Amino acid sequence: MTTHQTALVTGANKGIGFETARQLAQQGFTVWLGCRDQSRGEAAAKELAADGDVRFVRLDVTDLASIQAAREHIAEQNGALDILINNAGIALGDQEGPPSTVGSETIKKTLDVNFYGTLHVTQAFLPLVRKADAGRIVNLGSSMGSLTLLTAPEQPLAPFGMSYAYATSKTLVSTLTGWFAAELKDTPVKVNSVCPGFNATDLNGNTGTQHPSEGAKVVVHAATLPADGPSGSFFDAAGPVSW
Repeated sequence: MTTHQTALVTGANKGIGFETARQLAQQGFTVWLGCRDQSRGEAAAKELAADGDVRFVRLDVTDLASIQAAREHIAEQNGALDILINNAGIALGDQEGPPSTVGSETIKKTLDVNFYGTLHVTQAFLPLVRKADAGRIVNLGSSMGSLTLLTAPEQPLAPFGMSYAYATSKTLVSTLTGWFAAELKDTPVKVNSVCPGFNATDLNGNTGTQHPSEGAKVVVHAATLPADGPSGSFFDAAGPVSW
């Protein structure tokens, strides 16, 4: 199947991003595999070649010049972008802790990638997404960023530990989703956040309980929503997640 549509997945040389790129390529999308390291990105794209049209583009979400260069390259090659997936993210587990002890540098590093990276990439690529017939923007969120779950009496987030910087960055990603969805409500563009679940990736030292390909299914679902699908929503494999 060939759709002649294009997708960009940031941080896609491994983990959930890699599996998302694979699944979109298998559906016929031309997939731009964003990665800040050229050798790793090219190797990942080569590995996915059997799954479809996967192309490497150098993209460091913390570098505005890199973001702009990637935008210009994709615009020159494709003109429009049907799907933008903000997958790139970090978790500095060994430097994390509760808000009373976590260092400001840890918070800054985490926000630079997870929040500002998502914001700047979306701002840069939104004009290309708006050129598509039905653009889709998917932000990788986490239930750890849910204020509802954080303050619930039964404390469902307690087993995941006190990771203030990471959780806060995902709370802010939720605000981006809501505000961009509101801004674009009168357009065909849909903007949603997804929680891919607890996947075994480098982000958690491969302690996750499911393979990244399972988490990628949630991302791909949000990326390929029909015209009557939601926008401004936050969901996981089981359904809606409280903000």
